[in-house]
Amino acid sequence: MDISHASFVTLPVADQDRALRFYRDVLGFEVTADVRMPPGRWLQVAPKGAQTVFTLSGPGMGDFEPGSTRGIMLLTTDVDADCARLTEAGTEVHGPDEHPWGRMASFRDPDGNGLMLLTEAHQ
Repeated sequence: MDISHASFVTLPVADQDRALRFYRDVLGFEVTADVRMPPGRWLQVAPKGAQTVFTLSGPGMGDFEPGSTRGIMLLTTDVDADCARLTEAGTEVHGPDEHPWGRMASFRDPDGNGLMLLTEAHQ
């Protein structure tokens, strides 16, 4: 096997415009694709420079249930500042909490998809 990375992760959403505002305006992701095509809109976002992008899959773009994705870990250099920014934007954040591997917090996007923030511990 010669797999180098995941191309994209699907985040099922009910409203792509609402999801876009969250991922772009709150999380600071960049739009990497926004194409109208049958049967819907191919919309992808990613942190600047990331290899793996997130497909905000709306109605008609597969058999996905909005809010069903869990366990997406986003690395950050300052989990505390990012949690404050999320809270200011009206997002409920759990944490951050200290763990042997770093400081970690969790939150959900507007559709209920579960994401986590991690600032890794320096060893």
